[in-house]
Amino acid sequence: QVQVVESGGGLVQPGESLRLSCAASGFTLDYYAIGWFRQAPGKEREGVSCISGNDGSKYYVESVKGRFTISRDNAKNTVYLQMDSLKPEDTAVYYCAARGFHCYGTPGEYDHWGQGTQVTVSS
Repeated sequence: QVQVVESGGGLVQPGESLRLSCAASGFTLDYYAIGWFRQAPGKEREGVSCISGNDGSKYYVESVKGRFTISRDNAKNTVYLQMDSLKPEDTAVYYCAARGFHCYGTPGEYDHWGQGTQVTVSS
């Protein structure tokens, strides 16, 4: 059974860091792209970052470039999202999602979703 589970959210102050984890089971990361999405209250779910399954290519939405870093540990079957220099506008529920091989920016292209983890950036 394909499953992804997020962890690592929390409450931090502006400028601080968090690392989110997406633990995958039932499949290997070599064959699946993992995307990170976020949804703030009253807003649509948006793509934040993605790492492709075949060649490990990485993608970021413009608003997080230079601050967020996506990576994966194949031995642990886990994808990470390192979030530095966090801003209040980064506050949202963060989800990871899996689809075969290639990254896409739209949530509808992903087949398997985690339950989400809350990230709150506030002073």
